[in-house]
Amino acid sequence: MGNHLTKTLAIDVTIQLVGWIIASKLQTEKFFDTTGSSTIILLVVESLISNGRFFPRQVIQSGMVSMWAVRLGLFLLSRILRDGKDARFDKVRGNPRLFLLFWGVQALWIWVTLLPTLILNGKQKDHQITTRDYVGWALWITGFALEALADYQKYIFRNDPSNANKWISHGIWSFVRHPNYLGEILLWFGLFISASSTFTGRENLAVLSPIFVAFLLTKLSGIPILERRALKRWKDNQEFLRHMQNTYRMIPFIY
Repeated sequence: MGNHLTKTLAIDVTIQLVGWIIASKLQTEKFFDTTGSSTIILLVVESLISNGRFFPRQVIQSGMVSMWAVRLGLFLLSRILRDGKDARFDKVRGNPRLFLLFWGVQALWIWVTLLPTLILNGKQKDHQITTRDYVGWALWITGFALEALADYQKYIFRNDPSNANKWISHGIWSFVRHPNYLGEILLWFGLFISASSTFTGRENLAVLSPIFVAFLLTKLSGIPILERRALKRWKDNQEFLRHMQNTYRMIPFIY
């Protein structure tokens, strides 16, 4: 198992380093997200094929991860092709060292997030599917649907010229300010719950996967960046400030 995880980490880091070298030379971030989603699919497929077992739980989990990566990768690609750039990289793309930090964080995110799946795909023995698996898969379906719907509603909103210089606050965005991130966190917790039905001992440390995703989105690269940018843009707009005050950040009635 250790060699299996080390191999996938090496593949992951190598791909991100190559991506950083090319992106630094071209001073572009246009293939940053696509590289991340493609790496995820590659590692999942590699881990499944190299073990050669193809147990039902492994196939289902790998399919779910790959489906998520394809959908999100295509969505982010279409977004950057439409916008022409990603504002996160405005002060980064011309600074190779700082740019490397972003690619390094992506490498870490990919590997840690995939830990439950990589560990599961390395199993040599099948385990009976239990209620825990169904709970995990149901949570994944809920999270996947929520994230996809949120992205779709925002995409339609931003493609409407009449919504220029406005923020989205209808549909599921009327319940929380970041429903897409809630969906993302739910689906990774679901995948851990299902995979963990086969885990023993230290393998359960793979719970770091959904915890790490939640940390990134709520404390580091997701919500903090978006909300700082929004406050800077609409800090004098009383309607926006009321929206911020009256709408939960991510979880209704809790957060």
